Amino acid sequence: MIRYYDKTNQRLVYVGKKADPEFWDAQWRTNDFEQAIKKPRNRFTIKYTTKYIKPGARLLEGGCGQGDKVYSLYKQGYDVYGIDYADETVRQINRYAPELKVFAGDVRSLQFDDGFFDGYWSFGVIEHFYEGYLPIRQEMYRVLRPGGYLFLTVPAMSWLRSIKAKLGQYPEFQEQEEIKENFYQFALNPSSIINNFQEGGFQLIERKPYSGNIGIQQDINIFQPLLNKLCQNRISGYGISSLTSFFANHMNLYIFRK
Repeated sequence: MIRYYDKTNQRLVYVGKKADPEFWDAQWRTNDFEQAIKKPRNRFTIKYTTKYIKPGARLLEGGCGQGDKVYSLYKQGYDVYGIDYADETVRQINRYAPELKVFAGDVRSLQFDDGFFDGYWSFGVIEHFYEGYLPIRQEMYRVLRPGGYLFLTVPAMSWLRSIKAKLGQYPEFQEQEEIKENFYQFALNPSSIINNFQEGGFQLIERKPYSGNIGIQQDINIFQPLLNKLCQNRISGYGISSLTSFFANHMNLYIFRK
């Protein structure tokens, strides 16, 4: 995976794997799909959902992948729906967890009524659309009720990445067809995310940087074998992430209210 710096938009462009439905079907294929869905509860998801929305409320995860977070929310007592455009993956979820409301669909054009949901989770979705995420944001706003919450996670231009970009540590992005055809994702500027969603009618409630361990792995070149080993260990990886997420975070969680 090659990362380019797009100076105009102050973002990283990841190139090497085209993130289309076929890619995600292959990414999520497993010999034990039921186990992939029914993992131990996702503490991160539950922590932030219950902070703002009571169980029993109606939620959507747009771009739900293997459905494990939908399952966690379902077990927590929420009326939760999942949507994904990877058809084979959706069929596997429907087969192994028929109790879940998971459907094939496109987050740019949802089949739900206006104001249908109390909350909307989006885990690492909007950054995979080369043409931009405006249609996704508009649908998020439409299907949320007034006062509803949007939980949005996106790869970030951390302080570390911003410093590296200013020092010329990434190759310069040049618009070309080959890059578009092999585009994977963006790491987006936090200010642009906040401004864009506020322009779309959302109010920022909370922002949380996290996954410093991944940021360290991707952006620190010295002692790389040792860092990889430490970051991949569950205990030391958690410690590194906690200590480094304020400046080397790979991801940001944004919580907005409509």
